[in-house]
This record gives sequence, C-alpha cells and structure tokens, in this order.
Amino acid sequence: MEGIYRRLARSGAQDLTIGILTLIFGVTVGVLNIVNGGKLLRQRRELK
Repeated sequence: MEGIYRRLARSGAQDLTIGILTLIFGVTVGVLNIVNGGKLLRQRRELK
C-alpha cells in the first residue's frame, strides 16, 4: 500500500511542476507577443 501512496505523491508533484512550468511558459510567450506587436505598430506609424 505504501508503494501506491508514494507513486501517487510523485505523480502529483510532477503534475504540479509541469503545470507551473506551462504557466510560466505561457506568460512568457504572451509578453513577447505583446512586445513584438507594439514594435510592429510603431514601425507601421513610421511608414506613413
């Protein structure tokens, strides 16, 4: 029974870690997209 408990504990910890990393990656990509979009808008104004 203890082996099953340990596996479940490890699985939960791994899922939590993957979730946190996915969240950080998503926020990072979102910020980069906003920054690049702002640069593109600035360049568009300069072309006119």
